[in-house]
Amino acid sequence: MPFGEIVCGSPGSGKSTYCYGKYQLFTALGRPISVVNLDPANDSISYPCAVDISSLITLKDVMEEHGLGPNGGMLYCMEYLEANFDWLEERLKELGQDAYILFDLPGQVELSTNHESLKRIVEKLTKHGLRLAAVHLCDAHYVTDASKYISVLLLSLRTMLHLELPHINVLSKVDLISQYGDLGTGRFFGILAAILTGPDLTYLENTLSASLPPKFAALNMAMISLIEDYSLVGFETLAVEDKSSMINLTRAIDRATGYVFVPPAGSNAPPGTVDENNAPASVRPNTYALFSTAAGGLKGTRSDVRDVQERWIDAREQWDAYEKMQWRKEGEIVREEAARASSIRERKPPSNSEDVDMA
Repeated sequence: MPFGEIVCGSPGSGKSTYCYGKYQLFTALGRPISVVNLDPANDSISYPCAVDISSLITLKDVMEEHGLGPNGGMLYCMEYLEANFDWLEERLKELGQDAYILFDLPGQVELSTNHESLKRIVEKLTKHGLRLAAVHLCDAHYVTDASKYISVLLLSLRTMLHLELPHINVLSKVDLISQYGDLGTGRFFGILAAILTGPDLTYLENTLSASLPPKFAALNMAMISLIEDYSLVGFETLAVEDKSSMINLTRAIDRATGYVFVPPAGSNAPPGTVDENNAPASVRPNTYALFSTAAGGLKGTRSDVRDVQERWIDAREQWDAYEKMQWRKEGEIVREEAARASSIRERKPPSNSEDVDMA
């Protein structure tokens, strides 16, 4: 089986939008991709869906038949999928060996933090050769408030520990963050603080103490210490409609799954350095790849957090105007090339066969 992503996050974090954006990006890049909807309550899918859990079970049917509420019904659906894993396995085999698979999960966070069914489903997928990374989406507006930011850190940490996968935490909708107030240097828990924060979070203590009663001071420090001790949580940023943002996140995920070590189709590597058998890409190592190049620091547009700050907070209007100008230039180039090709076809002399017919 191929590579893929487990796309999880709270309701409204942009999971389905991200899946559709990733489908559009990979289609433009010529990379095979398939999106699997594992949300039995999603009856308005925006992306082309390769596998839909609603053909197996729906939340509405479960609630009506068993008298369960939305949350209990969702847990039942995941347990039912686990019990009928062969249904999912057969449909994944139909997608081919080298398709990149996105699993769009429901928004109930307990599925990825506490409940065991999803974890066991992921374990079965990995045992069948699918190399997965968990992509956990969090709405970027949570970083505008210190207490919300701490809650997001705890949620992300719990998800990482539960799923036990290569993990990428993502601040989604970063292009909308300027709508939530001033995020300048005076707001240290703004976008830069959220991304650049290392293991030291004690600078949040004063803000938390000021916004909550004194009796919560010990609890605040306990939560901060917990996050610091694990020292696992970090964030990438995402603006789905921005190509540079999507490509930068894709590079980070490809490094997490190991896709960067897979040789591209038709590569000109020296003989014997690439396994030429018919095994899927996930088990066909690229010994020609340079580890330092593949696992080094990310380079490119929007790969530096200062670029993110400038693009979406400090100079968003100027960047929007600049990109619109670039789009117009690209459109003009395409139109000129099309007109040039059309004029060449019109001036092209008749072929030999046409000369014979005319004679």
